Formats: sequence, C-alpha cells, structure tokens
Amino acid sequence: MLALAVSALAFQAPGVALRPAVKQTAAPQMTVFENGMQQFKGDFPWLAKYGFGPTVKAERWNGRHAMFGWVMIVATGYAKSHGLIPSGDVALQYKDWGGLAQLGLNQYISTERAVIMMVHVHALAVSAAAAFGPQVLGDTLTLLDGETDEEPYGLFVPLESGLTPAAEMLNGRLAMLGLIAVVSASMASGMDILEVVNIGVGGLLLAK
Repeated sequence: MLALAVSALAFQAPGVALRPAVKQTAAPQMTVFENGMQQFKGDFPWLAKYGFGPTVKAERWNGRHAMFGWVMIVATGYAKSHGLIPSGDVALQYKDWGGLAQLGLNQYISTERAVIMMVHVHALAVSAAAAFGPQVLGDTLTLLDGETDEEPYGLFVPLESGLTPAAEMLNGRLAMLGLIAVVSASMASGMDILEVVNIGVGGLLLAK
C-alpha cells in the first residue's frame, strides 16, 4: 500500500499542488458591531454618507449629549438643593403667561417645571449650534462632502489620558451606560432621577 501511494505521488500531473490535510480558517477581521456598521453602510449609503445610523460620528455625538446630560442633572440637583429653583407647588398664572402656562384643561405648569423647561430649551439650542455649526467645535454633526468616518473603536476603547478622541469616546460610552442605569433604576423604584443619583452619590447631590 505504501508503494502504491508513493507511485501515485510520483506520477502526479505537473502543475497540480497537493491540498493540505487541514484547511486553515481565516481569522475574523471584524467584530459583530463593525460588521453591523458595514452592513448599514451597504444598505443605507445615503444615510451613512452623512454620518447617521451606527457610525463612529453618531456614537461620538451621542456620547457628547450623554455627558452634557450628566452636567445638567448635577446642575439641576445643586440648584434645587440650594433654593435656586422655585417651589414646585406654585403654578404659573394665566394672566402673566397666557396659554404657555397651561399643561392641560384647568391644569397649569409649576414654576419649577417652567424654569427647568427653559433651561432645557436653551441647552437644546446650544446643542444644535454645536452640532451643526463647525465654527463652534470644529466638528459637525454630519459628515461633510469628502469627509470619511473614523475607524471603529471596537468593543473596548483604548485607555488614553488627556483630551484625545479615544478618551472622549470612552467617556461618552460610560455616560450613555450611566444614563441607561439611572433611568432603569428610576423606573423600577418609582423615584425621580435626581433622587436616584442622590442615593448613588451618598446624599451629596441634594445636600443643603
């Protein structure tokens, strides 16, 4: 049998290479997230062209909004604990505010809610200016013509100190995860977000 095998190898047709006994499998080149991003670009190129959908640009801006959300939570808690926000029991007067004071039929917005709403409107305006105004941060919300998106950071962002793109991406992801955790805890416990955050920091947020 060995002789037959040797003979078969000897009379092998020229130019035909033997196949290896074990087939090598290619190492995975992309993670699940990166594969999903590539699939989105293929299915919706007109959206991916401007940075919408699961793109690095969109993730970076979502992280920025989440970090700004945490700043607003802490600022609201500080203002409330130091008496800088009016009492929530006092309602706006129709004679002073007109229809803006009404929450519904014979229901009026409290002064506390009105102040918070005005702050949020201003924050939204600043956010829109920062997102669409390249002169503000030098980075627009959408990809400009000829601009390419960054390479995906993968599941784990490299740990870098200082004001670097990787550090901003990591902080943004942590801020988004933190907001999800706080909102989930608020829904499960029935407490408002400020109370949940106050418990998480040991009562320091709403301390007078």
